[in-house]
This record gives sequence, structure tokens and C-alpha cells, in this order.
Amino acid sequence: MAQHTSFRVGKVRADLRSKVWYLTYFEDGQRRRPRVGSSKDAARQMAAQINSQLEVGAPAALSFESVSLEELQTRWLRHHELVLRSSVQTINRYRTATKHLLDFVAKSRVPWTTSHFRAPHAEEFVRHLRMIEAAPNGHANSKKRPLLDKGIKFILETCRALLNFAIKRRHLSPYAENPFSVIDLDRIPIETRRPIQIFSADDERRFFEACDDWQFPIFATLAMTGMRPGELTHLLLPNDLDLEHGLLYVRNKPKLGWQVKTRNEREIPMAPALREVLQVVIGTRREGPVFLRRRFASGDRPQLVETSQNRLEQELANRVAVQETERRQPLTRQERLAMARMVWSDAGALKPDRLRQEFMPLTRAVGLPHQTAPKLFRHLFATSLQDANVDPIIRCELMGHSTGASSISGNVLGMTANYTHTRPETKRKQLEAAFEGRTIVELARAWVSRIKSPRDVEVIM
Repeated sequence: MAQHTSFRVGKVRADLRSKVWYLTYFEDGQRRRPRVGSSKDAARQMAAQINSQLEVGAPAALSFESVSLEELQTRWLRHHELVLRSSVQTINRYRTATKHLLDFVAKSRVPWTTSHFRAPHAEEFVRHLRMIEAAPNGHANSKKRPLLDKGIKFILETCRALLNFAIKRRHLSPYAENPFSVIDLDRIPIETRRPIQIFSADDERRFFEACDDWQFPIFATLAMTGMRPGELTHLLLPNDLDLEHGLLYVRNKPKLGWQVKTRNEREIPMAPALREVLQVVIGTRREGPVFLRRRFASGDRPQLVETSQNRLEQELANRVAVQETERRQPLTRQERLAMARMVWSDAGALKPDRLRQEFMPLTRAVGLPHQTAPKLFRHLFATSLQDANVDPIIRCELMGHSTGASSISGNVLGMTANYTHTRPETKRKQLEAAFEGRTIVELARAWVSRIKSPRDVEVIM
């Protein structure tokens, strides 16, 4: 008896072609013809399922929209921009990482659509990344070098997130796996990485003795608070510095185009020596950035001299309004951030990149040319807390990291972290203990004594 080569279940027609069953139906005005397999019973079951989904207006089980990888990147970045509201810096990192994939696809014979990109293509992409060279900071004029394992892994993890987005948005076949998950990225070891070397006590002494009177308070503050350079340059008087109670606050300033990297605001007690240094730094100033650029420390006055945070926010809002009126369209987030940086500059604030430019000549001068990033002081701060046996929760809070149960290495605290609270006096006591006997404390006090003793200088910065 001849086998029937077609049948219909409501809106779905099934046809047998070369021993393989195909379903045909219309969804959103488009003709769909997915391949099911060789089993007629499986084809009938899938046809019934799709027909029921079409009847109620639900997406059909086998339906998906294949798009180009370039279009997928555009949709994913737009999702981060308009829905998740990820930071501009994060979006730029994602764009740079996924551009490696687009460049690879454009230069090779790998399929450029989501529906045809498979695990073997992802593996070929990994081999490609291990062969190319790129500028470590992304600048066109920087010397290129092979990608480090950590950078390769970040690129692959970002591409995996991109394809996860494709799966959720039905841009891959419903039964297709994420190509970057199939190759098991989590098992890729990190063998090549830039080593992190902490200052020894002698290195620390030589570095701070080489600082001039403008540099010393800046780097001493980084060393004694563990702040990120961008956090230091965005401190404002009077809200972020409480000398009376010896507290420093790291706060988000979204209306001025700046936020903490993790969005986690925090309170940092100041060691007595740092408190004395900052008293000299701010002198009689009551408003504006805590740390001013070098030329303003010499007596020049910034355009927005000693301007409060509220006035700076209003100044930025006014500038944005003028630009949008002239252009007759809203500014992008990138453009707003550029204008915000100009307002900070007009207020006399340091640029984060300037700290690096000041840091590198100092390390070269003291025989430590391999130290190129002031973020070293953040590592030094965390190491000092560890050396002083500071409570793990306090360490996380001082560093601005999450104190959730799963955030601490090895999950040592477990759920206890959610029920443990830190008294301010305990945090202060352990922080001061961490700096007991430290070279920076001795140097900070010597600096204050030297600056104050020859003359009564109220403002040096």
C-alpha cells in the first residue's frame, strides 16, 4: 500500500520529500517551511502543535527569523542602550568585542547569518583570535600585540551573550544550541596575562618621595582609600568629603554624566594621616572638585570656580538645552557625556587619564617602569586590608564590591553576608589598623608638617 506523501492539520500542510517531512504554513504574512524529519508521527504531532499556536496567535514552535550577525549586533547593542540602560563604556566594550566577530566573518568564508553560524565556525573564530594582533587600548597609533588569554576569553564570552540574545529573540533555529556554549568557553585556561606586582615598602617610599607637592596628595588618597582613579577625580565639595567626621563618600552623579563603575556607592573612613593631608589640600575652599588640575593649584581660577554640584548640574542642563534647540533633536548619550566632561573640565576637575600621565614618569624615575597604571594603588589597598586581617565584609564594602552571598571568592560567607551589618566604628578601627606602621602614613604626616611649617599656606591646590 502506497504511503501518503502529504496531509493537513488545520492551517499546516505536511509534505514528504526524499524521505523527509516538511511543514508549510503562513505566519505574520510569511511562508514558513521548516524541516521536521523522517517520522510521519513526529511530523503530525508537530503540525498539530503549530496549528494550535497559529489559532491563538502564539509564535509557532519552529518559527525563527534569521538575521545577519551585523544586524544582530545592532539589535543587541540597542537593547543594552534603550532597555537595559547599560553604561556607555560597557556598550563600547561590547561593540569592540563583537566587532572582532564581524571582521572575522567578513574576511572568511564563514556564514554571516545567525541560522548558519555553527560551533565549528566558533572554533575557527577562536583560532583566528589567537593569531591576530590588536592595540591593547584600542588607539589606532598604539603598538599592536597578540591578544592575551583574558582578552580572548572576554571577546568569546561577549559573543556568547550576543548569541544568547539571538536565541531569546528567535533568530536561531528553536533547536539550535549557542555555538559559543558548545565549545565550552569556561574551560579555556588563562595562561597569558599581565602580571600584577604590588609595591614593596621600599618601592612605596621611593615613589612617594619622588612626588611633588601637587602629586603627593592625589596618589596618597588613592593608596589610603582604594578608590578607582575616576572616583577620585569626581569627588565634589562639600557632599563627598566630611573632614569633621573623617569620612569620604563615593557617590553616583548621573546628572553630571558620571557613575561609579558598579553603581555601588560607599562610605570610606579616612585614616588620620589622610585627613590631615586633605585639610591642607582643600584649605578654605567649600565647593567644587576636591582635586584641581595643576594649573589651578598654581593660582589660576577655573571658569566654573568653586561651583556647587547643583549649579554644575544646572549648567550642564542649560548647555544640553541650547544644543538640542539649535539642532532640533535630542542629543545622544555619547554627546551628553562629552558635554558633561566639558563641564567637569570647566570646574577645574582632573581628568582620570591625567593620573596615568603623572604616574608613569614617577615609576620610571624610581626604577619601576613596568608599573604603568595608578590602579595599582587599588590592588595595594586591598592587599593591605588582607594583610591586616580586615573582616571580609568590610573589605568588600571599602572596595565598593557587592557583599552578596555569592560574591565573595569561595562563597566563604554564604547567606551570613545578607544578615551581617557593619558598625561605622568597627570599619574605622580596622581600616586604621591596616595602616599602622605603613610608610605612606609617615610620609603623609611629614608632608603636612613640611608644607605647614615654613609658612601658613591655606590653599595649595
